[in-house]
Amino acid sequence: MFRKLPVLGKNLSANLCRSGVQCFRSQIFRQVQTKNSSNEQDVEEKLTHFGFETVNEDVKAQKVHKVFEDVANSYDLMNDIMSMGIQRLWKDDFMEELGPTPGTKLLDMAGGTGDIAFRYLKYLKNGKNPDKRQSHLTIGDINQHMLNVGKTRAEKMGLTNPDYCKVEWLLADAENLQFDDNTFSAYTISFGMRNCTHIDRVLKEAYRVLAPGGRFLCLEFTQVPNETLRKIYDFYSFEVIPPMGQILAGQWQPYQYLVESIRRFPPQEKFKEMIRKAGFNQVTHRDLTFGITAIHSGFKF
Repeated sequence: MFRKLPVLGKNLSANLCRSGVQCFRSQIFRQVQTKNSSNEQDVEEKLTHFGFETVNEDVKAQKVHKVFEDVANSYDLMNDIMSMGIQRLWKDDFMEELGPTPGTKLLDMAGGTGDIAFRYLKYLKNGKNPDKRQSHLTIGDINQHMLNVGKTRAEKMGLTNPDYCKVEWLLADAENLQFDDNTFSAYTISFGMRNCTHIDRVLKEAYRVLAPGGRFLCLEFTQVPNETLRKIYDFYSFEVIPPMGQILAGQWQPYQYLVESIRRFPPQEKFKEMIRKAGFNQVTHRDLTFGITAIHSGFKF
């Protein structure tokens, strides 16, 4: 019996060794699986949409930049034609909602061509408020081509730097603004939010740079609630607008993307929740033209 003990010990050692190897292999396998799973998750997290196409986040940024580089010179003309001029009324209503007063410090993001900026300046100029405090306007856009168009328009309209308002045109990324905290009394973004890769980051940055009491306003295409009107709107969007872009601006694909991007934007109630989550209070929305567009509002307290 005593002679067999070493054999048993040897077998036991072998069994322990085999168990150890199997355990080690299992551990390595789990680590590889975890790493692969983590890598797959990272890839998934970096995917987003470019219209109806699924792309990497970096690719979307490049594609969006190219879209607005291509359409910069015809952007406002095409907006007029596509909306049959109604977009002017939407923007007028948007500025009325803001109701700026002398001394307002506005950051207008994605405002390169100046449509909102010029309304702001004219509103201040025509205001009946006797207060003559100088206001401030910063037009931010991630695309230099759009800013160049806006600057040229400002020169033609004599709105380069009026005495009642200091004006700046700056390259700026809405997801990572270069401004200090609590800088502006108002933040506007018109038809630009849906082109941003991370809407939540844009909202957080808007909240950060607004001073307490400051107001956030977003004008954006949204979801038409009426089913019949939605079908008519979809037909016009997909069957008329891209061919019109090709005929009038020599650009089909950018306008195909623009109409697709509208369908990917969150509906009114969901976007309201995103604004609240960023920290804003008294969050509301108001539909315009049967819900084709909406004005979203929030305050920083």
